[in-house]
Amino acid sequence: MTIIPSRNLLRAILAFSIGAIGACQAGYAYQTFGPADTEDSTTADGALPDAPAAPGQITVKGLPHAILKDQIPIWTSPLRVRTHDLVWLLPLGAATGVTLATDTNTMHEVSNDRTFNKHNVNVSNYVLGGELMVPVLLFGTGVLNGNDHAYETGVLTGQALADSVIVTEVSKVILRRERPLYNNAAGDFFAPNVGTNGSFPSTHSTLAWAAAAIISGEYPSIWVQASVYTAASAVSVTRVLGQEHFPTDVLVGGAAGWLIGHYVFKKHSQYRTAYGLHPY
Repeated sequence: MTIIPSRNLLRAILAFSIGAIGACQAGYAYQTFGPADTEDSTTADGALPDAPAAPGQITVKGLPHAILKDQIPIWTSPLRVRTHDLVWLLPLGAATGVTLATDTNTMHEVSNDRTFNKHNVNVSNYVLGGELMVPVLLFGTGVLNGNDHAYETGVLTGQALADSVIVTEVSKVILRRERPLYNNAAGDFFAPNVGTNGSFPSTHSTLAWAAAAIISGEYPSIWVQASVYTAASAVSVTRVLGQEHFPTDVLVGGAAGWLIGHYVFKKHSQYRTAYGLHPY
């Protein structure tokens, strides 16, 4: 097999991220989840270091309850699809159909050089780890300096990540898709003995795009968006080049992560309008 040149890899990530920024900007107006509202906050007493919270702001102690409440609207969101949602659902559905039809052939074109694959897996892990350090640092800044905006970004990212893990792990158990390195990259669903190690959807991709949705929503400058969506794209592309996931896995995982992140931001953020942010 021919190893894909690094220049092509960079082009793929760049194209993916530029397209993602445009798609996500368009998608803001077509969110399928329910109308934005705010949660009553859970005040923080005791050991957990909560920064002062604005009225309705989610706190660390309030996260378990908020995550639990998220599950019903997340899992029932397809029941609330409206006509104008077809603006983004139809292209997503078409892209998913194309990738499903070509997943096996695509993976046959990706190098089976295990060193090359391992390098890409490492890149996906490092980039995702670096992306997730951003909300961790923001949370720390919020706690230490009383910065409510940074604090909120850290907490809401944690909430979106927890929601994303629940969605991906449950989906993997139900759909049980084989990973590309098994069965000549057939990508069969409902395969036996797959369990939680299924390929669909990609957890890395879901987490990367969920975090990107929160961070870019809270800090909506073009540079922040370019940075977080490039990082999320790099995670998605390198999961495929590492032979860990099919293109469909990262496409659907990324879309699910972005929708979950946007839902959490839309429902809970106290800073959507405070600094002139678009109310979506």
